[in-house]
Amino acid sequence: MYRTRLGIVLPRIAVLTVLGVLALAGCGGYGGYGGSGSSGGSSASGPAQVKTATATVKGQSTTILTNSQGTTLYYRTTDTASASTCTGGCTSTWPPLLTSGSPVAASSLPGALSSLSDANGTQVTYNGHLLYTYAGDSKPGDTNGEGIDGVWFVATPDLATQGPGGAAPTPTSGY
Repeated sequence: MYRTRLGIVLPRIAVLTVLGVLALAGCGGYGGYGGSGSSGGSSASGPAQVKTATATVKGQSTTILTNSQGTTLYYRTTDTASASTCTGGCTSTWPPLLTSGSPVAASSLPGALSSLSDANGTQVTYNGHLLYTYAGDSKPGDTNGEGIDGVWFVATPDLATQGPGGAAPTPTSGY
């Protein structure tokens, strides 16, 4: 038996049940990138939305792709058009942009949005490149993941189409 601040005596099972419910409520996922937290997510809750925004990348103002919250989207050059090389623990730093249903663009994009079911779930692709956010970005417009390990790059609307099965080329555009 436990005595509360109000002097009410509660059985141990009631206290443990309430604590368990509160703990589970706090463990809810970020949702998906149709409606997820700003830095990551592992489950989709509807179609993901991809937007464009202007951000500074390598010191230059550039049009970039973002999720519905305005968080910068990235791609990894070691991914193929059919599989992610960022799975497991990697996704805590680089959360995949997941969707349930066909992803949608908030405005006209020159490339193609699609999705791919792989080890991460149903992940959004742009021109065949799997899309991710970066846990090191804390607000819309941050591009802190650009160039990390020589394989992570900001996704832009003019991202070249990745061929089937091949790894993406290292970016050569000078933004």
